[in-house]
Amino acid sequence: MAKIKLIIADDQVQFLNGLRLLINTFETIELVAEAKNGQELLDLIPLHQPDVILVDLKMPIMNGIEATSIIKDKYPDIKVLLLSMYNDESIINHVMKNGANGYLLKNEEPHILRKAIETVVAKGFYFNEYVSKALLKDVRQPSVQSKINRLGHELKLTRREVEILKLICQQYTSNEIAEQLYLSVRTVEGHRKRLLDKTGVRNIVGLVLFAVKHQFV
Repeated sequence: MAKIKLIIADDQVQFLNGLRLLINTFETIELVAEAKNGQELLDLIPLHQPDVILVDLKMPIMNGIEATSIIKDKYPDIKVLLLSMYNDESIINHVMKNGANGYLLKNEEPHILRKAIETVVAKGFYFNEYVSKALLKDVRQPSVQSKINRLGHELKLTRREVEILKLICQQYTSNEIAEQLYLSVRTVEGHRKRLLDKTGVRNIVGLVLFAVKHQFV
């Protein structure tokens, strides 16, 4: 099985050195490049074609949020995990809505970091406790809930689309959904694309947020 190709972007040399040593102990993950700012990261992506990027929230020249937005527009299949020192709900909501596949604190245990990297490759997103809490709190705001209710009346999903949406939220892959529903993987991917088009979200994380907001899960 091919290793997961990873790029790290962080301007803190000491942290970067420690993270490099840690990543090199993970048998399933290969560190292919390192960057010290967002612009350097963007330059490295076409050279190394990573599966996952760990990107620091605060960096010089171009920060992690700006870099993530560009990456998701140019390379939507690359998974991005934001790294931060801060468990701030407003920041978490902002980065997740702008395309990040997950959000990690810099003091996470090694096994959590490894799990997050492997999970975003397999499932498309990684939600931990503080991310889930931040997103649910945002959903429950009256102004957000009002907008959700209006959209819910306008949007029509088919029975099959709802089935697939629920399975996506349970972190099933396209192959697993196809097997469970007796469909081809191509058919599942078609439904997934239509869900993205109908809901207007950018990725699987957006679909999960949509499903939570509309109480499909």
